[in-house]
Amino acid sequence: MDIPQSLIDTLCTSERVAVLTGAGISAESGIPTFREAQTGLWAQYNPEELATPGAFRRNPRLVWEWYQWRRGLVAKAQPNPGHLALAVMEAQVADFTLITQNVDGLHQRAGSRNVLELHGNLTRDKCFERGCVLEAGEQLAGSPPRCPHCGGYLRPDVVWFGESLPEEALHCALQASQNTQVFLSVGTSAIVHPAASLPEYALGVGAVVVEINPAETPLTQRATYVLQGPAGEVLPQLVRAVWPD
Repeated sequence: MDIPQSLIDTLCTSERVAVLTGAGISAESGIPTFREAQTGLWAQYNPEELATPGAFRRNPRLVWEWYQWRRGLVAKAQPNPGHLALAVMEAQVADFTLITQNVDGLHQRAGSRNVLELHGNLTRDKCFERGCVLEAGEQLAGSPPRCPHCGGYLRPDVVWFGESLPEEALHCALQASQNTQVFLSVGTSAIVHPAASLPEYALGVGAVVVEINPAETPLTQRATYVLQGPAGEVLPQLVRAVWPD
């Protein structure tokens, strides 16, 4: 793929870059999308039946075991070249914000540091009753386990249907989108709001918006640049073109 020289020049001189990633970049690491995870024993369920507070109240064991199965898929996956390229980009840009809709933690495993998780993180647990998040790596028995602080059930620290996005992460994402010079939309359908609004905010303040996706989306016609292809192929080429060393 030929990276436009004007985009290379823009990224070379930009001090503020924001990136939004969606399910596409994780799919390239072999992680099924949310709806594609309904296979095998789980094919009889709709995701909405397993990812709501009401579903957890009705059958906490069922919901917990589905998420444990999904955690197993994530544990086997590895960051792909797209994840790694974004970590390299972060090291080159003075003010870099990575906003993700993914819950797999692959960006952090690839080396990214300033990550805003709009939908939470599948590898963490929190108390269903009080919302307190457990320390990473703290393992407790039970299906689901009980909170060591209040005795309530633990649940995955992800956003379920009917729940609001984490306020601080969303606020910081909006702020980064409205202050950036370059905004990259990577592997996302540009349909699910409020994340789909972030590149629009960037366009509204005159930022250069780059879409990286194999297929067209509602953003395609409005983006400043469209680099069509998988993130794992396009992002490494882009990073090498801008920062060859």
